[in-house]
Amino acid sequence: MLIGILGGSFNPAHSGHLYISLEAMKRLGLRQIWWLVSPQNPLKPKEGMAPFAERLAGAKKIARHPKIRVLDIEKKFGTPYTYDTLRRLKAQYPGHRFILIMGADNFAELPRWRRWREIFRLAPVAVFNRDAFFPPIMVGKPAVCFRNYRKFMPISRPPGWIFFAIGKKAISATKIRQTRRKSLTES
Repeated sequence: MLIGILGGSFNPAHSGHLYISLEAMKRLGLRQIWWLVSPQNPLKPKEGMAPFAERLAGAKKIARHPKIRVLDIEKKFGTPYTYDTLRRLKAQYPGHRFILIMGADNFAELPRWRRWREIFRLAPVAVFNRDAFFPPIMVGKPAVCFRNYRKFMPISRPPGWIFFAIGKKAISATKIRQTRRKSLTES
C-alpha cells in the first residue's frame, strides 16, 4: 500500500493541508494520506503552540476525507524527529510504502532537520509549491545534494524527490494565528 505522510504541528490545520493532500493523492496515486500531528516540533517554539489535543481535533475536523487519516503516531512512538518516525513506520508497517509530503517552505528548511539526508533514503519526498518558495528551493542544499534523484516515480525506491508547482494557496497556519491574535486584541 502506498501511503503519503504529511507531518506537522497543524497549529492550526487548514484547507491548505487538505489541498496538498488531495493533490498528492491525485498526482502520486496514493491509497491513503496520514496526517501525523506532532506533539512538539523541535524547530518551533512552544510559545504560541496550541495544546496537542486541540491541534489533533482540529486536524480531524479539516481532514474529513475517507482516504485521510489523522494520527497521533509521533506521540505514541515518542519520536519528535521525522527520521525516527519514518524508521518506526517502516518497521511497524513492512507491507506499506511511504512517501513524505511537504510544502516547499519545509523543503527549504530540511538542512535544519535531524538526519535530513538520511530521510531521503527512507522515503521518496514530494514537495508542493507555495509560490514564493519556488526559485530559492531549487538551488537550496537539499535540491543540490539530491539533484540526480529528482522526478522519482511513486513506485521507485528511495532516494528520490519531485517538485509539484500546483498554484498559489495563500493560506498558512502562521497567517491564521496572526489573524486570531489580532481579533483577540481588538475585542
